[in-house]
Amino acid sequence: MAEALLKVAGLTKRFGGLVATDNLDLDVAPGEVHALIGPNGAGKTTLIAQLSGFLRPDAGQVIFDGHDITRLPAPARVHRGLARSFQITSVLREFSALDNVALAVQARQGHSFRFWAPARGDRSLREPAMKALDSVGLAARADSAAADLSHGERRQLEVAMALAAEPRLLLLDEPMAGMGAEESARMVDLLRTLKGQRTLLLVEHDMDAVFALADRITVLVYGRAIATGTPEAIRANAEVRQAYLGDAAAVGAA
Repeated sequence: MAEALLKVAGLTKRFGGLVATDNLDLDVAPGEVHALIGPNGAGKTTLIAQLSGFLRPDAGQVIFDGHDITRLPAPARVHRGLARSFQITSVLREFSALDNVALAVQARQGHSFRFWAPARGDRSLREPAMKALDSVGLAARADSAAADLSHGERRQLEVAMALAAEPRLLLLDEPMAGMGAEESARMVDLLRTLKGQRTLLLVEHDMDAVFALADRITVLVYGRAIATGTPEAIRANAEVRQAYLGDAAAVGAA
């Protein structure tokens, strides 16, 4: 395997007596789709928050592209090429889809939002924003207010906003959350187009999506990684089946 783009060593996070991340080791190779799965309360979102700089670990290291970023704030991580989409959509509902993505481009460039009004006509913002919208299939909805988009379209918009940061690693926290079957299928198709173009770390409960997309899967239980391997190896792992997958393993194998 190529040298890891992301390497986590001994990462630990406690909330009082609760150990949310328990001496965790993890690596993500360049270009791979690496999925994190586990039951509710396993610590998946807490881990994503630590990787993206929104939460500081109590111990351990986060190494990105060979550099220790454990203490870097979230904006500095974005500039290094690490972007996140959230479990709950975080778009500005009163702005158009294009304006939302243009804001993300502006943030990447380090400009103040105070100058947003005159910047709306700035081609250096709008052209890359339109390109990002097109990449997620929302070009036709560019002028629609985010509030008028369907739930699935807002999740697509959030991926476009993350892509506007031109990330080397994209952290996706439950991109299929709240979606119906048709919207989930569209999101899987979208993420499949990113394979090989971006490195993805994917947190997702939809096992069909995980098995369709992932090159490797890490299973978290109570903040610890109990297994890492290919989808086939994870399906066949007795400890994983007992701790989490259950019947989902059979469904994923079908």
